Parts: sequence; C-alpha cells; structure tokens
Amino acid sequence: MHRCLVKTEELLADTFTLGRDEARHLQTVLRVKPGERVLLFDGQGRTRTAAITAVEKHGLSLTSETPPQTHPRPACALTLFACVSKGKRMDWTVEKAVELGVARVVPVISDRTIVRLDSDDGETKADRWLRVAEEAARQCGATWLPEIATPVTFKAGLPLVAQTAPVFVAALTPAARPLREALAAHAAPPPRAGWFVGPEGDFTPAELDALLATGAIPVSLGQLVLRAETACLYGLCALNCAWL
Repeated sequence: MHRCLVKTEELLADTFTLGRDEARHLQTVLRVKPGERVLLFDGQGRTRTAAITAVEKHGLSLTSETPPQTHPRPACALTLFACVSKGKRMDWTVEKAVELGVARVVPVISDRTIVRLDSDDGETKADRWLRVAEEAARQCGATWLPEIATPVTFKAGLPLVAQTAPVFVAALTPAARPLREALAAHAAPPPRAGWFVGPEGDFTPAELDALLATGAIPVSLGQLVLRAETACLYGLCALNCAWL
C-alpha cells in the first residue's frame, strides 16, 4: 500500500482533497486510480487508511476508511549531532538517520567544517533536509518525523548536548573506550540520548574539551578511521540496536 504524508487535520478528516503539489508523486509516478487505498501518516505518530475517490487535475479526493491509529514514540529519543558534510553526503546522512529512527537531527558548523552557511543558506538547507526526511519516512514506514534543526555553530550546539545526555562522541583519542562498553554501562535505555560526529578533519582539541565538559562521552569506533557519514551510521546503528 502506498504511503502518503499529510497534515494532521487532513488525516483526522473523514474526507479531504490532497492538493496538486502534495499529490504529484501519487499521480505522476505511481499513477494511482480511484478505488485504490493509501496509508496516510502525519509524521506525528498517526496513521489511517483512505480510499482514493477521484483523480483530478487539482489533486486527489480521499475518503478515510479506518479510524486514526496512534503509534508510540521509540523508547529512547535519539538526537544526531552531525557536523555538516559537503555535497550530497549530508542528504544521505539525514536519509539514513530517519531510517534508523532518530527523533532529531542537529546540523553543526564546527571550526573544521568545510561547508559554511549564512542564516539564509542554513534555513534553505534545513528545508531541503526536511524534504529528504519526509521522503525517507514515506519509504521506510516511519510514523514519526524527526525534527530537522537549522544548522547551529559548534558553540551554540553545546547547550543542546548538555540537555540531551547521555551523548556519545566519536573521538580519535586514547581516552575513548569502545562504544559497546559505553552502552553496556547503561542498564536500561535512557529517555533520550545523542550521537555526535565531527567533520572530516575531526574536532579541534578545544572543541573536544568543550564537549567533554558538557558530560559527553568519548567513544572509539575501532582501529579504522571512518568518513564522517559512515561514523554517523555506525553510531546510530549501535544505539538503535541497543535502545530502540
């Protein structure tokens, strides 16, 4: 059954029209027809089955067939703090983060981050990453959309790290212990947790010190040096397996 992201008020309505822009994928790519059923979701945990009653130039007319169903949030709300990578690597990171059930993605601009954004660029990028997240949620069956934050400077992100504890930091330092050991220290999933990955050039010593001062936990990902986007995926997979 095709999945369609809609506004909450549309999902809760017994009948509604899905506008042309929102219905474009169903109409032009999937070529749905009257009588077909779709699964509606609002990204806030609600789903509902609806039937297509009309396919028109201005959009799709739908009639709900089942009561709204509310799905619980994951036991642990995961936040990915990721220094912005260049090109489409950040798009890929956001996509995979959604597939792994994160609750929030916080893009960070650190000292060694190659990508530099002004406020307008940051908002534009956040809008793009939100669209990537929506498409990923539609494809993977997620019922909750993560928050995609506007990019923040490293300094501005430190209070968020402190509020999200425990936050694990991928670190290339002798003090870092294996991630599996750090996770094993927690007997039960915490209500929230974070995973912080630096840029390709890693954190500066001052940045790492600042992170550790917030209570962040430095962890090792093994003997190989991973690309930033690979490190994001590595940590989220481990946290997902342990706590979601």
